[in-house]
Amino acid sequence: MSRTTQDHRGPSAQPKPRPRWLRALGHDAPPERLHVGGVEHRLVELFKHDSWAATALYADAAGDRKVIKLHRKAPAFGVPLRFIGLMTARRESTMLRRLGDLPGIPKLAGHVTIDGVHQRNGVARAFLEGHPLGDRERVDDGFFPELQALLRTMHGRRIVYVDLHKRENVLVDASGRPCLFDFQISASWPRWLPLRPIFPILSGSDEYHLRKHWSRCRPDQCGIDEAQMAASRPWWIRAHRLVARPIREMRRRLLVRIGVRTGRGRVESEQFAEHALRAGEAVPDQRAA
Repeated sequence: MSRTTQDHRGPSAQPKPRPRWLRALGHDAPPERLHVGGVEHRLVELFKHDSWAATALYADAAGDRKVIKLHRKAPAFGVPLRFIGLMTARRESTMLRRLGDLPGIPKLAGHVTIDGVHQRNGVARAFLEGHPLGDRERVDDGFFPELQALLRTMHGRRIVYVDLHKRENVLVDASGRPCLFDFQISASWPRWLPLRPIFPILSGSDEYHLRKHWSRCRPDQCGIDEAQMAASRPWWIRAHRLVARPIREMRRRLLVRIGVRTGRGRVESEQFAEHALRAGEAVPDQRAA
């Protein structure tokens, strides 16, 4: 496995790395060595380094692998943003701890230290062997019912995933079972919290995006096709798209303008694109970040 993800589209199409203000660690990169739970681990591969986190694969001397996410610590244009990284790291570690007894959720792996210093923005979890859900990938009959059961158990614990609209956040493990692994924007919504109607909206969004992936990958089993899914889109999804689409297009144009992405600015043109979206992949990558 190489240290960095390679792009095979040819030198003329190669995007540039993100500038430091668009990198979670600024000028820094994940170190060659760090400790997880007091055990030394060495860098195997850098999966992704975007504005919110640097995510990398590490292994100890016995070959036991961990995925380490170092959340935002670098400022941007003089504005300190470390507090954002501390907040998202705390949220992710809390979610992994609360859900760690469920099948399909990776185990939290212990504190991350670099040169003896505890990294409060660092989250370590077990590595899951598998690949991100591919576009229209035909998974087996039990995959989506199991994913639905996992989501409903999470909702029963008042936790919403929030980020299920991206299929690359759904992992197909080595035995073909569903897993969820990226919880940095997930949310917990206790019953006593004000604005309680927000929870059914967020959990309903999880269910909608589940059915969307289900209809694309197993329309024979789902009982609803893509056209019907689009027609049944809830009002809050439509409202979100009205706001999010223009912002996303502006962001894409910015990333193309500064050379981080190419073409129409889609994520697959970036150096550290999500694994399931990397341009030119005929088969989903066998790693999960």
